Formats: sequence, structure tokens, C-alpha cells
Amino acid sequence: MKKRGILQSSLDRVETIGNKLPHPVTLFAILAFIVIILSAIVSSFGINVEHPGNKGEIVQVHNLLNKEGIQYIFTSITENFIGFAPLGIVLVTMLGIGVAESTGLISALLRGFVLNIPKRLITAGLVFAGVMSSVASDAGYVVLPPLGAVIFAGLGRHPLAGLAAAFAGVSGGFSANLIITSVDPLLGGMTIDAAKIIDPAYAATMNVAMNYYFIIVSVFLLTLVGAWVTEKIVEPRLGEYKGIYREKLEGLQPIEKKGLISSGISVAIVLIIIALFVLPPNAPLRGEGGAIIQSPFMDALVPIIALLFFVPGLVYGKVTKEIKNDKDVADQLAKTMATMGMFIVLAFTAGQFVAFFTESNMGIVIGVYGANFLEKIHLTGIPLLIVFIVISAFINLFIGSASAKWAMMAPIFVPIMMQLGYSPEVTQMAYRIADSSTNIITPLMTYFALIIAFAQKYDKKMGIGTLISVMLPYSIFFLVSWTLLLVVWILFGIDLGPGSPIHYK
Repeated sequence: MKKRGILQSSLDRVETIGNKLPHPVTLFAILAFIVIILSAIVSSFGINVEHPGNKGEIVQVHNLLNKEGIQYIFTSITENFIGFAPLGIVLVTMLGIGVAESTGLISALLRGFVLNIPKRLITAGLVFAGVMSSVASDAGYVVLPPLGAVIFAGLGRHPLAGLAAAFAGVSGGFSANLIITSVDPLLGGMTIDAAKIIDPAYAATMNVAMNYYFIIVSVFLLTLVGAWVTEKIVEPRLGEYKGIYREKLEGLQPIEKKGLISSGISVAIVLIIIALFVLPPNAPLRGEGGAIIQSPFMDALVPIIALLFFVPGLVYGKVTKEIKNDKDVADQLAKTMATMGMFIVLAFTAGQFVAFFTESNMGIVIGVYGANFLEKIHLTGIPLLIVFIVISAFINLFIGSASAKWAMMAPIFVPIMMQLGYSPEVTQMAYRIADSSTNIITPLMTYFALIIAFAQKYDKKMGIGTLISVMLPYSIFFLVSWTLLLVVWILFGIDLGPGSPIHYK
């Protein structure tokens, strides 16, 4: 038997231990119960912190077992389920994808893509597409991982490796892109407000594209690292795929080529219509002052993506005779929703856990105590930034929302770093590196349950431990390589974005 290396053996142990955890549905239910118990215990000690975003506001852990807490639990269960962030996004997006998949459009596109691109570039292409998907907000979580699995299965490679490569790009590369996304103004506004605490005049010179140059270079770094990890670590560890699901990528038939051409034309028409709603100065999907990044257009990306799948899927189905009437369309939509049953159950228990954790305020308390720990460490220079990145990555395991964490951390860390000579722009980029790198290994990330549901199509025994063991190498190598890139960037003194220096004077 071939001897396994230290890394592979370590990942095996992670998988073994993690898979001893209950089914994800059960686990989230248990975690919700634990949060309720801990909220009562911690609140009895009177632990409180000052809210970093609101001076003078004292935050205490809410006891979910007192009268008000019990009332909250019973009256919020339905709202917690319906309000679970990924639920609506997933179901709406899958309505569009379902038609495109059931008519054969996606299969034809994949076969055409695979037959026309060098096989050695497919892994890198998946990671790159995942990184770039952040422009579409969270829709990349729904679209790319299952497509990556199908592509790899069609090539005779392990489908979970394709799923992992896409998931790593989408989640681990969320803070990298070739264009400005909604993440930049969201975090940038908080950073500017935090900088005002120390120097309002400097804050007035800042802009939301403060990390733009750095995130462009990050796209190519993460693409290379993600492809290398997939082919050198993840895929060899997964071994040969022995599951029952197989996707044969055969050559395109004439009717399929005709369907692809027609569906391509329909996509162009849809894009033109959407452009008319966005590009003109007074277009209805523009925001205040004609803004595009902060606008109804960005809020409407999920239905737009669903439409970009639904319309070409419908056209392709009509051309290939897979769709004959509206009944066929309704049946295909119903079948798509039927496949989402496990995710809907997961959404129910996961929604309760996330809501209870938020209501208890334990996330804020944990974050503040973690932030205070870094504040008390008298470090300077690059070691301080590295410690900050490590602490931020750790906090990310407890609080999934990037904006929620930064709203809590920015008022503390931005002023500290400014007093030590580092610009707010650097602090924000360091935070973004940490936040993205550990997204892919925390079950608290809202789409973690969805990825497990996708993976179980190929491995019925897939559990939290298996998925974490598969994604852990991406998290480690992304965190290390991305941090090294920031260190090199700082040493050379290159601006992180337009008018965004490294050092604050």
C-alpha cells in the first residue's frame, strides 16, 4: 500500500473526526439548542462589551431561556426559515437553471466547452470563473459548484474535485475580481467611517475602489493556486471516482448546435434588454445619481441570472423538441424544485441556528473579545498585520457575514493601524484576505449546507468532515499565498487602488 504523506494523513484524520458528527440537518438543530443553553449560562455572568460601532452602547448576551427569549424562539421559527439568506436565492436561481439543465442546454454547453478548450486549462478555468462570480453576488454558489462537478465527471475525473475547485474560487476568492463589485462599496463605506475617528480630512480623500489594483492581481494568484491545489492535493487524495453518476461528454449533434445558436441569440436579446434598463442615464435600474454599483441592478442580479438561464433553456428546448408546450415547462420546473428537498430541510435547521446565534449577541461578544486580544498585543509592522489576518480568519469561523464582522471590527482596528502608520486601505485588504480564505471551511457560512447537498449527489456519505477535509488545503494555501502577496506589495510600497497608499502619515 502506498504510504501517504503528512498532509494527506492529517486530512484523513480531519475527515474521520468530522464525519463522526451527526447529519448536517441534525447538527444544525443541535447547534441551535447549544446556543440557547449557552446564552443562558453566559448571560448569568453579566458579560458585556461596548458596541464598537456605537459609542456608549453596551451589548450583553441575551438569555434565550428567559420569558422574552422563549417568546422569541417560538414566534420567530417561521421567519427564521423564510428569512434564511440562501433560501430565496437558491430557489429562484434554480428555477432558471432547472429549465436549462432539463432541456439539455447545460450539457450541450459543457460538452462544447470541454471539446474546445485544452484539458490542462479546465481546472484553472473553473477557479477563475468562481473568483469572477462575485460580481453576481451569491449566485456563484448556486451555479458553479454543480457545473464544476459535471465537467469533471464528463472528463472521467472525480466530480468532487471539480465541485471543490469551483467552490474554492467562489467562496475563497470572494474578495478578488477584475471589476468593482458590490463588496467594495459595502466594506469601503465602513472603512471610511472608521478612518474619520482618527482623521476626517484623510477619510474625505478615500474612495470605495481603494483595493482595486490589489484585487485585480489577486484574481490571477488565486486562479493559479486554486488550480495547483486541485490537481496536486485534492484530486490525488480523492482518487478514482467509483460512484454511479456518470456524465458522458459526447460530440454535439446538428440539432444541438442549432439549439445552441438559437439560445445564444436569445441570450444576446436578453442582455440588450437588460442593458437598456441599466446603461441610459435615467434607466430604471440605476441608483441614486446614476450609480450602477449601488443600484437596483445589483439587487436584481439573482432574478437576472435566473432569466439568463431560463430564456435560453426555453429556446433550446423548443428547437430540440424537448419542450412542446407550457405543461412541459411546468413539469420541468416542478422536477427541479423536487431535487432541492434536502436543501430546504437543511435551510430550516440552519436558519434557526443562525438566527438564534445572532439574537443571543454571542457573535458580537466573541468578535469584540477577539479584537481586544489583538489590541493588547504590542506588535508593529508586518507581524502585526499577519496577526490581524490570523485573528480575522479565526473570527470568520464564528460570524459568517463579511459586512457584519467589518462593521464590528473596523472602528477598532482601522484607528489602531492608522496610529501605527498603516492606511485604512491596507487594514481593509488584510481583513478581506482573512475573511475570504476561511469561508470555505466554516459550517457557519450560509452556503455550506448547499455545497454538501450538491456533493451528496456523487457521494451519499458526504458529511461536514469530508467537505472540510477537501476544502482545507485551499483555505491554507489561499491564506498563505494571499498574505505573502500583501507583504510583498507593502514592501514595494505600491498603491492598493486609485489614491490609496500603503502608509498613513
